[in-house]
Amino acid sequence: MRRRSEPHTFEQRLDAQRLRLEHELASLPDDHRRESVAARIEQLQAAAEMYEFLMPQESSRAAH
Repeated sequence: MRRRSEPHTFEQRLDAQRLRLEHELASLPDDHRRESVAARIEQLQAAAEMYEFLMPQESSRAAH
């Protein structure tokens, strides 16, 4: 039976996707697809920043 891997956090999945797209971007010529991939990378970075902003910090949880 196949073992399931450990679940990844949302942040880890965002980072892995961003790294995959950056690698793909490096091999694309200057065209519409390259612009689309670059826009997707920006969206992933914005999502990571929003997630970090919205999630409670460990230090504030310990204080309560």
